[in-house]
Amino acid sequence: MKLDNNEIYTFKLVTGEEVVAQTVEIDDDHYMVNKPCTVLPNQEGKMQMVPSAYTMELEKDVRINTSAIAMILESNESVKAAYKKATTGIDVPEKKIIHG
Repeated sequence: MKLDNNEIYTFKLVTGEEVVAQTVEIDDDHYMVNKPCTVLPNQEGKMQMVPSAYTMELEKDVRINTSAIAMILESNESVKAAYKKATTGIDVPEKKIIHG
């Protein structure tokens, strides 16, 4: 799969964590990403996103080494919407198709 800059992807790390982030730079040995969020279940068992590191500067890009990645997945639309809400506070409405 070819990755594109400024797209949101899910990175499954070799540790088992799932990190959702927007790519800002793609290199052979690393990816620079913006505002990485770790996917965790909440008390109701639903997905929630929390900052991947609480001590990081939230506006600075983060490097993920390719050696730490087990899989890279295209995030589905609900994950992208949850990521945007978690990182910007903006709730993106679900796209609906109206049939006439």
